[in-house]
Amino acid sequence: MEELLPNFLKNRASLTPDKEAIVYKNTSLTFQELYEKAYYTAGVLTAKGITKGDYVAFLVKNDLRTLIALLSLHLLGARAVLLNNRLTANELLYQIKDSKSHSLIADNDFHTKTEELVCALPSLNVMFNQKLENGPFQQPVVQETVNLADTCTIMYTSGTTGFPKGVIQTYGNHWWSAVGNVLNAGMTEKDVWLCTVPIFHISGYSILIRSLLYGMKIVLHESFDEQQVLTDLQKEKITIMSVVTAMLQKIEKAATSPFPEYFRYMLLGGGPASIELISSCMKKGIPVYYSYGMTETSSQIVTLPPQDAARKIGSAGKPLFPAQLKIVDDDGNELGAGEAGEIVVYGPNVSKGYLNKGAHSADGWFHTGDIGYKDTEGFLYVLDRRSDLIISGGENIYPAELESVISSIEGIKEAGVVGMDNQKWGQVPAAFIVCEEGTDLTESYVLEECRRKLASYKLPKEIRFIEALPRNASKKIVRKTLREWL
Repeated sequence: MEELLPNFLKNRASLTPDKEAIVYKNTSLTFQELYEKAYYTAGVLTAKGITKGDYVAFLVKNDLRTLIALLSLHLLGARAVLLNNRLTANELLYQIKDSKSHSLIADNDFHTKTEELVCALPSLNVMFNQKLENGPFQQPVVQETVNLADTCTIMYTSGTTGFPKGVIQTYGNHWWSAVGNVLNAGMTEKDVWLCTVPIFHISGYSILIRSLLYGMKIVLHESFDEQQVLTDLQKEKITIMSVVTAMLQKIEKAATSPFPEYFRYMLLGGGPASIELISSCMKKGIPVYYSYGMTETSSQIVTLPPQDAARKIGSAGKPLFPAQLKIVDDDGNELGAGEAGEIVVYGPNVSKGYLNKGAHSADGWFHTGDIGYKDTEGFLYVLDRRSDLIISGGENIYPAELESVISSIEGIKEAGVVGMDNQKWGQVPAAFIVCEEGTDLTESYVLEECRRKLASYKLPKEIRFIEALPRNASKKIVRKTLREWL
């Protein structure tokens, strides 16, 4: 049986039309005003041929136009393919083609990348965000209800193979993620969520969804700045904020006085945080909800609330109310307390599969590839985030992708990439390179060649030239040995 709910945006505008919905710089909109602007944009997109079920790619930054354009797709029933704006045109092209997105909504700031995309894909229908405010209008067909099984968004991520996969996130996934968060963390009528994380990430998009479902104001920043955060904390009476470790470090360092009593928590995700950082935040009166989640779980699926932080330092917490979690061995058998194995999760917020690639599993349990264990009270401890995956400042970096790019450089025979500990970013990539006989390459030359094909955050921060890569009997790179060499 279909599970139908009223259209999120339209229903919210009907329930609390005069409540403040969003603050961006010097602009504030109520939910009714937000709906009206999204409705007009939906009409502009309709005039450009966008209809229900279409995949529309987004190459945008954090601003009010972006939120309005994304919400206009909710009204039309079209699907947003959210692209990481830090990727190169070559990386973006793959995702646009894979998702079969015939249209791209782009920001003027990415005009150069957009031109490269059009050169490679002339059929791409490009619409610049700035021109959607007053373009030709055609009456849109507004979806009065949403089917929770329908696709809402596609966000690309990768396993350790390095091949990007589009995670299918349904309206139901987003709905249950929001429900799970409020059941575990609670909410108040005065909650205001500060969003400085990218909207194209699940961490940012989930805040937008929660705003609609909770009737909660969000304060949107174009980018992260710790001083602006501390200013708006007081000015806008912020109660919740999403952060990754690098952001929390800067906030903790910049905070000279305890946070106000109305501030409820920092939702920390995007990779591990040191016990020293969490302890320092506690001393400064900065409440932190440490969490564990990923794109496939539509934001966090495990959370450690502040009341458990002191006695469970290092733990990611317990699953959100609608979710389940277990630790299994290589044969899929569930392990007991204290036994390390693969973390597998289940719940209505978990994506059922990848675009064009089928379901995650036959039984609905998602195998994260991460290693961890549960203690006797059921608290999760994550030991290794997908052993090969590098998480740098909240961004996923996939060794196989870097190895492919480096190995394609003339004069290089092969390469191995692993994560290297970094105080600021958590981890950064380090590359071990084997050159062809008689070739003499420099680190600066390799970096320059990589820069042509990779986003800046993916560039190796250390390069070592070696005679041969360590390999096992199956000829696979032994990354454990590379980490030991570091």
